[in-house]
Amino acid sequence: MPRDLDRKLKTSLDETRLLLLGTQVLLGFQLQAFFQDGFSQLSPLSRTLCLGGLGAVVLAMAFLVMPSMEHRLVERGHSSVRLIAATGVCAALGLACLAVTITLSSFVVIERHFGLLAGLGGGLALGGLAAFAWFGLPVLMGLAAENKQMEKSRTPLVTRIEQLLTEARLIIPGAQALLGFQFVAMLTSGFDRLPQTSKIMHVVALGLIAVNVMLLMTPAALHRLSWGGEDSERFLRIGSALVIAAPLFLAAGIAMESWVVLGKVIDDVTWSTAGAAAAFLVLVLCWYAIPLLLRAANGRAAAQGGRPAALWR
Repeated sequence: MPRDLDRKLKTSLDETRLLLLGTQVLLGFQLQAFFQDGFSQLSPLSRTLCLGGLGAVVLAMAFLVMPSMEHRLVERGHSSVRLIAATGVCAALGLACLAVTITLSSFVVIERHFGLLAGLGGGLALGGLAAFAWFGLPVLMGLAAENKQMEKSRTPLVTRIEQLLTEARLIIPGAQALLGFQFVAMLTSGFDRLPQTSKIMHVVALGLIAVNVMLLMTPAALHRLSWGGEDSERFLRIGSALVIAAPLFLAAGIAMESWVVLGKVIDDVTWSTAGAAAAFLVLVLCWYAIPLLLRAANGRAAAQGGRPAALWR
């Protein structure tokens, strides 16, 4: 049973990584759209929907990265049925946000060239198809029976290191997409027209995302160059610390980039700051606050001999 639990968790993390690959494409589009020359020609409705699509894809990232943070902070690298269930719920929430993003993005690009009715039809058709593929079809095929047992395995060191490296690969695609966008954006005419303050914020955000990417790539470099690929408890501790710390820089970078694009659309420092702060707080809540609360609750339950806390039942 413990070995099966480790295998199921590894599979669930790999599946989440596949979902993040799609999320990174949409995140890149959402951010690049604000710097394209055609953005100024969009209708006010389409500009607002661009902001909605950006918010939805950021939420998708928050949900899809959350299982890895719970694995590090709550389960301390071990496998559990609770975490597998949490991964399923986070994947569903992330897919729902992606369906919203596809709907809004499709409307924006189709409406610009073919008109309002075509935009509505195309956006709803593609969003509805995504919703059917991700939710309707699984319901028709039958949902998996819920496992009531709150089992947890003592995952061996080799598996814990393998899962650690998988989680680093899981988080890094979104950061790579955002970093690539940030470099390209600085060569666009849309960036040239930004106020100097926005340009500085963009550069700071670029630095934060670059630090995030470096931290996530460091465990693989250490494992190969310092440990020669051998398994080590010390490497596991160092790698876990790096994977836990890296998303904080990603959250800050996304928030600062949100400030830049919000300022470009609404041209109000107060609302831009509020939106950026909200994005940062949501990401920190999903990646740090909720896992730490679950960890504290599980610690109290273990001390009292009770059942571990579960966010998803």
